Amino acid sequence: MTLGKLKLLTILLPPLIIGGFEYIRHDYLLEHLSMEAGNFYITLITLLLSYLYASWMFRSIARSNEKLAAEQARRAVYEERERLAQELHDNIAQILFFLNVQLKKGELQEARSAVSEIDEQLRQAIFNLRTPPEEGAAFSVRLCAWLDEWSRTTGIALERQIELPAHQVPLSAEVQLFAIIREAFTNIRKHSQADHAYIELVTAQEEGPWRLEIRDNGVGLVRGEQADENRYGLSLMRKHAAQLQAVMTVETLAQGGTAILVNGPGPDAKGGI
Repeated sequence: MTLGKLKLLTILLPPLIIGGFEYIRHDYLLEHLSMEAGNFYITLITLLLSYLYASWMFRSIARSNEKLAAEQARRAVYEERERLAQELHDNIAQILFFLNVQLKKGELQEARSAVSEIDEQLRQAIFNLRTPPEEGAAFSVRLCAWLDEWSRTTGIALERQIELPAHQVPLSAEVQLFAIIREAFTNIRKHSQADHAYIELVTAQEEGPWRLEIRDNGVGLVRGEQADENRYGLSLMRKHAAQLQAVMTVETLAQGGTAILVNGPGPDAKGGI
């Protein structure tokens, strides 16, 4: 039912109930019902029907809100996929240009590396787009599958600790959270020269705030490059974290490597998990 019809029904229902009862009472029940009994019954009937109507109306509004939220979440997912598709297109175009240059120079080893890069990016893209998130398994299950694929493709050993209750991540938050994880692991693959990575995504308690940590044992961010956030996609990751109302920090570890920490809000915060 549309909002206009609900509004009209809300306006008409009380006078129809009260007016209809008073008409029937005065025309047919006046000899059988006293004034006090009539007032009691009309109050009881109005209360009962108003309760039933209000319960039905709020259920209808709740269903409409759920549909709207689901549609907004799906839109966020598709917008993120469009961005990924554009990014994939740009990256492959750059690699193909590089490949063409290397082939003209006769640098076969560099050309092989470029082909491997294209193959790797296509594998990741196909895996990411294989099934719509809302039709698949829980977010933690799909994330673990993606991490396994990433480790097989890159040859980088991966240790993980993923502990998220089922259905604790709304679709809109999944998009932002996965974008942070994907960008971080892209950096590990491209820039870190690491052979081992670690990810931890846990909640402090059953419905508490969440915490994401990603580490590698690579070269880390050298001095002077920490401010170059665009090169490593850090500014984009911070943007996604802000949309989740989360706090993100990046550290170069003393023993080598980089650590990315993202502390999320509680479940009641907008966009939180």
